[in-house]
Amino acid sequence: MMQRVLPESLLLLVARLGIASVFFLSGRTKVTGFLDLKPSTFTLFKTEYALPLIPPEWAAYMATYAEHLFPLLLLMGLGTRMAAGALLAMTLVIEVFVYPDAWPTHLTWAGLLLPLLAYGGGKWSFDHVVFGARN
Repeated sequence: MMQRVLPESLLLLVARLGIASVFFLSGRTKVTGFLDLKPSTFTLFKTEYALPLIPPEWAAYMATYAEHLFPLLLLMGLGTRMAAGALLAMTLVIEVFVYPDAWPTHLTWAGLLLPLLAYGGGKWSFDHVVFGARN
């Protein structure tokens, strides 16, 4: 009964929109205009977000662009599994190297990303239109 009221495609759409908004809005705090990184973004990646092995400038660009690109793909349901996998990897990096005490938040993000990784974008996605039932 509830599967008719809450079909899988609706649940996957809500997951796509929910997690996309989290990452996209985070990305928007790091830029001015279209995609010009703020000086404070570079400072943040040199101090609070410092990662091993990746220069802070590279990390700032990579993370900021990822927070814009992958949420847009999720919004459209295009390359859903790849986008969800990339954001899940980003979540793991944040959990391990930046905010290890924020695991409840990161677990919530993973809870939205894992079904997208497992099931794709659902019937209400460009993946379904382009690739059909294989998605």
